Amino acid sequence: MIPENPRILLTNDDGIRAHGLKSLEKIARELSDDIWIVAPHEEQSGAGRSLTLHDPLRVRQWDEKRFSVTGTPTDCVLMGVQDIIPDRQPDLVLSGVNRGQNIAEDVTFSGTVAGAMQGMQLGIPSVAMSQAYGFQVDSTIHWETAETYGAPILRRLFDLKWPDDVLINVNFPDCPPDAVSEIEVTRQGRRDQHILHAQKRTDPRGVDYYWLGFHGKLSNPPQGVDLKAIYDGKISVTPLHMDLTHGETLGNLKRMLGGVPPKS
Repeated sequence: MIPENPRILLTNDDGIRAHGLKSLEKIARELSDDIWIVAPHEEQSGAGRSLTLHDPLRVRQWDEKRFSVTGTPTDCVLMGVQDIIPDRQPDLVLSGVNRGQNIAEDVTFSGTVAGAMQGMQLGIPSVAMSQAYGFQVDSTIHWETAETYGAPILRRLFDLKWPDDVLINVNFPDCPPDAVSEIEVTRQGRRDQHILHAQKRTDPRGVDYYWLGFHGKLSNPPQGVDLKAIYDGKISVTPLHMDLTHGETLGNLKRMLGGVPPKS
């Protein structure tokens, strides 16, 4: 249970100046006036759970409770909880609102999800939030959808004490608030299309280089997964955890490899 007027730490992977962070702050201020922001100084999309181990971390203070770190979202949450925020740790970590969806296999390299995962690892209830876009003909990002539904969803979540090793991944669909059909609690999906690709280019000196990008191909997901919910204009709420062990294969391997190690 989150206390009344909780202390909330905000982070993201789009950087301290990102529009989505402003949206997240609007959401958080509907819930509390004790808001702390510790976000990357520059964009860290795709950083996943990476830590900055070989370079110093530098902190810039923008105002009393707003800081940026020259590192990743994971660095930011660590620094926020262990060093920047005084007296006591946050009651809640919110990460986002990401510019673009974090669904299916996206969650494995998402800096947004990583920020929430680090909060979870530190024993703090944590929620990642992302605003989908790119599914419609125009290029409008409907930040107002996340801003409309973010706080009410969090209030409902506060009534539920989810397990300590779980974070909540919320994705808002690519449509205006009035067009959202429902909230669906989903499983993490998996695409049947490869959307990430390396595009070969040539610089002015004639030297080849590559730029990673995404193909806008839709998958054919089953009902009940985050992909399908976003395709259908629903808000997707997915509980995620860090245990990547595959149970069926674990049992098979135990039968095949358990016991004395083979010598031939």
